[in-house]
Amino acid sequence: MPTGWIRTNLAALGEYVNGFAFNERYWSKAGLPIVRIAQITGTQDVVDRFAGRLPSSYRLESGDLIFSWSGTLAVVRWQGGAAWLNQHLFKVIPARAVERLYLFHILQKSVAEMDKRAHGSTMKHIKRGELSEFAVVIPEGLAEQAALARILDTLDTTIRQTEAIIEKLKLVKQGLLHDLLTRGIDANGELRPPQSQAPHLYKHSPLGWIPVEWSAGPLSDSLDGRPKNGYSPQAAGRWTGSQMLGLGCLTPDGFRARQLKDAPVDDVLLRSALLSNGDFLISRANTRDLVGLVGIYRDVGTPCYYPDLMMRLSPSTKTSAAFLEVVLGSPSVRRQIQASASGTSSSMVKISSLTVMNLSVAIPDAQEQNRILDTLAAATAHINGETQFIETQRKIKLGLSDDLLTGRVRVTELLETLGA
Repeated sequence: MPTGWIRTNLAALGEYVNGFAFNERYWSKAGLPIVRIAQITGTQDVVDRFAGRLPSSYRLESGDLIFSWSGTLAVVRWQGGAAWLNQHLFKVIPARAVERLYLFHILQKSVAEMDKRAHGSTMKHIKRGELSEFAVVIPEGLAEQAALARILDTLDTTIRQTEAIIEKLKLVKQGLLHDLLTRGIDANGELRPPQSQAPHLYKHSPLGWIPVEWSAGPLSDSLDGRPKNGYSPQAAGRWTGSQMLGLGCLTPDGFRARQLKDAPVDDVLLRSALLSNGDFLISRANTRDLVGLVGIYRDVGTPCYYPDLMMRLSPSTKTSAAFLEVVLGSPSVRRQIQASASGTSSSMVKISSLTVMNLSVAIPDAQEQNRILDTLAAATAHINGETQFIETQRKIKLGLSDDLLTGRVRVTELLETLGA
């Protein structure tokens, strides 16, 4: 054990106060917000409030530590101001000899181990008494605890700032996509001015104003033949050397090689569904939000087939699979697909090949298509670069947390190494 450190457990590091059991008779539109798991994980804004009075142990202030011990295991620092804490959440009050931010990082690191030991297959939870079973070593000095926490906080700040940058870049890309598919890029490599500023550059179409050089019409004008359904035999249940795509391979971000199934070896009907690298696919059944997702198949390293719930489209010489992927994934075409999908089940609706062929699209010439694709690729590369950076920072933090929170690397040594 490092000099000046002691062995203890999570239970001894603080007091874990369970939230209040709010129910509908307490709910109000006025008063302080009631904080549930959805609010600390960011999946939902504040829904209910409570205007009455409760013991201060149930009250939150910015900076308080919250440990979600049931359902979703997580540790956060609350930054939403005064609020009330709901049940199934602990407010963690540090012991006198424990620095608050240091305790936050200790608990955060411990969540992964807790997740493995959590009870219940569908509703995970950690009992308060079990916290004493999670052993930790900590520095006795508050100054060393605080210095250690500051280093990890610096990485957290970098990660949060990069996450914010990525969200802004995604919004910028959405706006850019709208401009590219309505205004396009002229021969000089510039976005055309808006129709309101240069009406002579545009013509009216079923999709609204589009550049005069573009053609507007049904998607069938840009396809070589009708869409073709795949084939879905029963999976082999063992490795056969060939695979079939699952419906989840088509995502809002395009093709992803996931949910692959083992294909049978003796079904001759599979031949018609054999994929080639670069094939363009669209889902013909899913929920209304996901039906009609598109993607370009990329070789998975084995012979691979597409299922009956997908269609294969063959772009004509007027366009490319890459450009059609952008067009069919755009909000205006997605709305057409969702409006045309049929079915009474909320979990599964379908589109037909006729629906796909009748989708209204606007298509520029091949050169302008390439300019549009190049512009989008640059925006995507920027987002991917920031995403790669944030993944690197997370890995650095994971390794550094393990070193610092076990005392394997002393914070004083690290500061000396960094020249601090």
